Amino acid sequence: MKAIVLVLCLLFAADAAAQAPDWILVSQTGRAEAGASFELLLIGPEGATLPDEIALRLRIGVSELDLRMQARSPQEDGRRAYVGTMPAAAAGAAALELAEPRSNVVVVLVARRDAVQALSGAPAGGEEPLMSEDEPMYFVVGTRGGTSARFQLSFKYRLFDYSSGFGREQPWLAGLYFGYTQNSLWDLSAESRPFRDTSYQPSLFWKWQRTDERTWIDGARLGVEHESNGRDDPFSRSINILFVRPEWRWKAAGLGSFEFTPKVYRYFDKGDNPDIERYRGYVDWRARYDSGGNWIATGVARYGTSGHGSLLVDLSRRTRDLKIGPLSGYLHAQYFNGYGENILDYNVRRKAQLRLGFAIVP
Repeated sequence: MKAIVLVLCLLFAADAAAQAPDWILVSQTGRAEAGASFELLLIGPEGATLPDEIALRLRIGVSELDLRMQARSPQEDGRRAYVGTMPAAAAGAAALELAEPRSNVVVVLVARRDAVQALSGAPAGGEEPLMSEDEPMYFVVGTRGGTSARFQLSFKYRLFDYSSGFGREQPWLAGLYFGYTQNSLWDLSAESRPFRDTSYQPSLFWKWQRTDERTWIDGARLGVEHESNGRDDPFSRSINILFVRPEWRWKAAGLGSFEFTPKVYRYFDKGDNPDIERYRGYVDWRARYDSGGNWIATGVARYGTSGHGSLLVDLSRRTRDLKIGPLSGYLHAQYFNGYGENILDYNVRRKAQLRLGFAIVP
């Protein structure tokens, strides 16, 4: 295991060194407003002529858009300023890079200024899809203790349209979502290759995102969630929780962006596993780092009341050669160590597992 981790670290360092770009994009403010013009500075290699127009790839979430920007001033000392319009549907962190030639990735935080966004976090203009990604979606395979695969699907569905009906009359309703996440462990080394366990997690929550610089948190979710494996006794497991998830985000110039989104919950039904808090505790401590479009790392830690716990680490590397429709593809590595990789074995600790595969939502 140590050798594998060392190899991954060496590959990471070699990749970073090999891909140092000659063309540099810079945002002097790090911020933009949806539907409004914004400015970027392009710095080229020595002797290069900077064009009057540049084509960029704009990534928001898992979707990619093409964007063009026009020069607003002559070239001077190998640099030139460009101006373009941020798409009206943009919100949150937007990663931009040159389509050609290869450049760095610059992250711009996109704000909105409409009443619906202030009350719900939903973008105005009717352009956000009713259904969108929620938790990471991936497929990974590992071989320790027998070959096994783990995969996850997740989405959220906005229950009210903010442009009509109740959502327009009561904007706060546009922040109500139905969420669903399904996580499966697949035993590929057994004779019939059965699924060891599958966790089903439907939820109902209200989501809010801030629109000013005064609020002390960047966003929040409040809701109720059910989790079960849909099996009969003695293998049945289920819990019901109330949760709140505050969200904080920071952007560091040249280093990417950071998120801290702890999920704090209270059990109101745990009949099939009355001691689950001894292994899960009451908080999912979650942190995330995004380098600006290429590398994404996420860690989730749990610490139970008995001192038992778990650690899940996901590392994704974006690759342009892997695309599913409009979605970017990622090479994905996942490491788990501790108790309860699935809800069936919430009080069981198995061997630490490293799995490799791909993701469409890291």
